[in-house]
Amino acid sequence: MLTLSNITVSYDGSRILRGVNLSVETGKVVCLMGRNGVGKTTTLKSIVGLVKTDSGSVKLDGAELAGTKPDLRARHGLGFVPQGRDIFPTLTVWENLRIGAIAQRKKLNGEVDRVLGLFPVLKEMLQRKGGVLSGGQQQQLAIGRALLTNPKILLLDEPTEGIQPNIIDQIGETIKKLRTEGLHQDDRKYEEEIGSAIKLLRKEGQIGILLVEQYLDFCLDVGDSFYIMDRGSIVAEGPIAHLNDDIVKQHLTV
Repeated sequence: MLTLSNITVSYDGSRILRGVNLSVETGKVVCLMGRNGVGKTTTLKSIVGLVKTDSGSVKLDGAELAGTKPDLRARHGLGFVPQGRDIFPTLTVWENLRIGAIAQRKKLNGEVDRVLGLFPVLKEMLQRKGGVLSGGQQQQLAIGRALLTNPKILLLDEPTEGIQPNIIDQIGETIKKLRTEGLHQDDRKYEEEIGSAIKLLRKEGQIGILLVEQYLDFCLDVGDSFYIMDRGSIVAEGPIAHLNDDIVKQHLTV
């Protein structure tokens, strides 16, 4: 489980995050929502260590990560797909996929095949440069690269931004699968899903997902619970089924 307690962040003397508290349970998709500029991306960056916190606690499975470097947090099990994807445009799809695992000195024992099962379009493009892929294909590549670090918690920042609807649907289905299915290899047999040819191996440990997203329908489709931010604070939270019209009008409608 990922737990944030009373996280505060300031930029140039201005308070950006004001005592943020949230948690992401294993096997759950948590949607962090809010209007532009309220602190959602800063929250993700504070979790992975790209932004220094003024105070507060960031714990993953009970281990305190606040004050540690980003690479240590990644090794503890945080995977991050930033807004804009940040793939390596001059590297091939295959090289992009491998680099996350190589950076953590992990061997790939079939995980690439399982990621390609999640995003089969990438299988046809392994030797293409990342920079020539469409936005949707780059997003799938970025998520696949993060999954190859075998994260306990996957952080996704606006994964549907600028993506065509059919790719959004595919990403949504993948997120649903990741709640209960993992990429680690053990003694179990692969499960084959007809139509998508997805081979995934169920594991005892599941992936939790923290999703920053403004596409309401996407959150309603894939989410288990929600937090809404305004001016750097959490102003509403609950099960996704409780995200009603009144809350949307008050906190999300522009």
